[in-house]
Amino acid sequence: MMAQISDRFNDARKINASIITIGDELLIGQVIDTNSAWIAQELNKTGIWLRRRVSVGDTKEEIIRALDEESRDTPIILITGGLGPTADDITKPVLCEYFGASMVINEEALANVKDIFAKLNRPLIERNLKQAEVPDKCTVIPNKRGTAPGMWFEKEGKIFVSMPGVPHEMKGMMTDYVIPHLQQYFTFPFIDHRTLLTFGIGESFLAEAIKDWEAQLPGHLKLAYLPNYGMVRLRITGSDSNNNKLQEDLNSQFEKLKTLVAEWLVASEDITLSQVIGKMLQQGKQTLSTAESCTGGYIAHLITSVAGSSAWYKGSVVSYANEAKENILGVQKNTLWLAGAVSEDTVKEMVRGVIAKMDTDYAVATSGIMGPDGGTMQKPVGTVWIAAGSRNNIITAQFHFRYNRARNIEMTAYFALNLLRKLMVKDGF
Repeated sequence: MMAQISDRFNDARKINASIITIGDELLIGQVIDTNSAWIAQELNKTGIWLRRRVSVGDTKEEIIRALDEESRDTPIILITGGLGPTADDITKPVLCEYFGASMVINEEALANVKDIFAKLNRPLIERNLKQAEVPDKCTVIPNKRGTAPGMWFEKEGKIFVSMPGVPHEMKGMMTDYVIPHLQQYFTFPFIDHRTLLTFGIGESFLAEAIKDWEAQLPGHLKLAYLPNYGMVRLRITGSDSNNNKLQEDLNSQFEKLKTLVAEWLVASEDITLSQVIGKMLQQGKQTLSTAESCTGGYIAHLITSVAGSSAWYKGSVVSYANEAKENILGVQKNTLWLAGAVSEDTVKEMVRGVIAKMDTDYAVATSGIMGPDGGTMQKPVGTVWIAAGSRNNIITAQFHFRYNRARNIEMTAYFALNLLRKLMVKDGF
């Protein structure tokens, strides 16, 4: 089914898409919608700008309303969910009605269902066989990873694609069939990004610092602010039919932006703070360990989330109790008694202790009061001491966070990593 697409959507600057996810489980939060995020990323790589994401329940009227609304100004509508064999999976009959079609058996889909069940050595029942039924006005998209076929419809110059909600199956269809076929139908613009990471300046202050530069950005470039845990990620997105011009404009503006934010710049690429630390350590052939009290291993989690971190990270001592600080890290009893567990002296000794215990070049240590209780007049909830050090030098910082327990832990972890980064910059990394 290769109908001519409406000319008004053949202008590369206008090609966008909408995603409709179907399922009551998405609306009540029982299942998290990861499909839309993945699809959006893949569309963006292709040059398709996502206009809107919509979730609806397993209700005929809501599905039809979403189809009407999203197809009004969008040439590509991608649908996931509701193609299973149970009574609540109503996407296929609704689409059959919507496109004025009749259900027919697709022989290729039927053979696929039979083959899967034969390989699993499981009996076939009528409900399974009905997976091979499709509206006769669609082009069937083979499902190489499951039993429910995808469906490609065309109506009034618009493309409607229905895929299973199972992420593994949906991804296979998108990669093998949907994106290649969309590329045959439309002329897409080039879309690209430049991203940098800042730390230690709030979003509003950052916006004020770069307002004149932002005001003069060409119309085909757009700046986005992405704040999180003391950091702000700045992303320039560009779209143009001329890729050489797009790259030239992006590079030029990105260099100007880097100069303006140099004081707070952490990375000139789209990577995490943990990845920044890892790159610096690998560059200097150095190793790292962590000694965590209030963060309870969260820093270790952030670090070990980086692929290949075993090359530069040796491990963590979660010394939550004072006995652990003394017995494992060698923190002096007098230090804990006189200065307290949440103190500059304690985190310094934790750094020295974990470096000796783990035999690493660098270490970072945390101790604080995360809440909701445990604070005092002298050390209220949110008080944190962080130390970052090497065998020759230790730097410390005190912070007062004002959030709930979970966010205080996360903020402490990121500020600890940034303190380590600052030390390593001073050391010439």
